Amino acid sequence: MTEYWTENWPIMLDDMRQHATMVLSSLTIALVIAVIIILLFLRREKWLNSLIYFFSLLYSIPSFAFFALLLPISGLGMKTAIIVLTIYSEYVLLRSFITGIRGVDPQLIEVGVGMGMTSRQVFCQIQLPLALPAIFSGIQVALASTMAMATIAATINAGGLGQLLFEGLQGQQVVPILWGTVLTMALTLVCAGIVQLISWTLLHRWKGVLNN
Repeated sequence: MTEYWTENWPIMLDDMRQHATMVLSSLTIALVIAVIIILLFLRREKWLNSLIYFFSLLYSIPSFAFFALLLPISGLGMKTAIIVLTIYSEYVLLRSFITGIRGVDPQLIEVGVGMGMTSRQVFCQIQLPLALPAIFSGIQVALASTMAMATIAATINAGGLGQLLFEGLQGQQVVPILWGTVLTMALTLVCAGIVQLISWTLLHRWKGVLNN
């Protein structure tokens, strides 16, 4: 494995960069869309449930099939991969966001309303801070699943660490497969650690605000 790294480390690092770009771009887009959906449809239960059901149907489509369906529209490459990964992440994020927000004690919301808070203030100052653990838990799940799924994107020339896996499979070599697996796990752990740090920072900041 050491010899393979010595000969191929620039390519492997570039694969990691491409992999991180795919995953983080799709997660960021999915996160923005999830926030917009929650803000627009939080008080519209039927619409929100319909959207969750819609994304659950998309989530059930096999990734290979999804890539194939989008190829005539967006073509080969990272663009198609990001679209597919965003859609898969969206369902996980929406479910965790809604679970966290709906899990807030209704009495706390009533207290906020009784204090004269608007719906937006109740959401931003009560529901959102208390839902943060569930929200970040969903982000962690989406991150891990997207990291694994992004390896398949190598089949549509999107790059990433999946190239090492398919190189090993095509050449019947174990070393590229091991490196692809190890680097994917390492990248996942690093990104998960960053998400955990952000979560810890925000939770402590919100606790300070709520205590004051």
